[in-house]
Amino acid sequence: MNSPLNFWDQRFAEPGFKYGTEPNAFLMEQASRLPAASAVLVPGDGEGRNGVWLAAQGHRVTSVDSSAVGLQKARELASDRGVALTTELVDLADWSPAPDSFDAVVLIYTHLPDAIRRGAHRRLAHSMKRGGHLVLEAFHPNQLNYTSGGPKDADMLYTPAQLDADFDGLMRPVLSWCGEVTLSEGPGHQGPAFVTRWVGVRL
Repeated sequence: MNSPLNFWDQRFAEPGFKYGTEPNAFLMEQASRLPAASAVLVPGDGEGRNGVWLAAQGHRVTSVDSSAVGLQKARELASDRGVALTTELVDLADWSPAPDSFDAVVLIYTHLPDAIRRGAHRRLAHSMKRGGHLVLEAFHPNQLNYTSGGPKDADMLYTPAQLDADFDGLMRPVLSWCGEVTLSEGPGHQGPAFVTRWVGVRL
């Protein structure tokens, strides 16, 4: 069986952008929470659509991913858009960013298996300065009943209650919601979907 790294390298090696080049709609809605010129960490940024958009808004963005192919496409997209983007090849299963080094963390469809999810989420929370925001959108377990994308494994899908527990004591939730939305994000995310949205403030 292919490793996750090989899976995403192969996926991103296909022509075009799997999830398009435009930013996630929920991220755009929430971006006003970020102060000007914030240092933003975008784990699982893939081909860079969200990191590049944040950089175009004037933020200092670090996009990390487990796919070298995805990050190369992210750098090319940043160059095409005329913005600066820092990229780093990492495995979120054991990567620990420097504490108190970012003003915000953006997690858009960064799905991790249950065995590593909570630890990774807490390490990412520790990377934020007090008062910083974490913005997350992911597929909910109910997404298994939909055909618009996402892992076909309930172990990698998130409920609001799981996220409340993951960040307990580190972040104060300001939004913790799940429900149906309509996605239009490249060929990879199209149509009705059931998602979890979570926003928190670092304590």
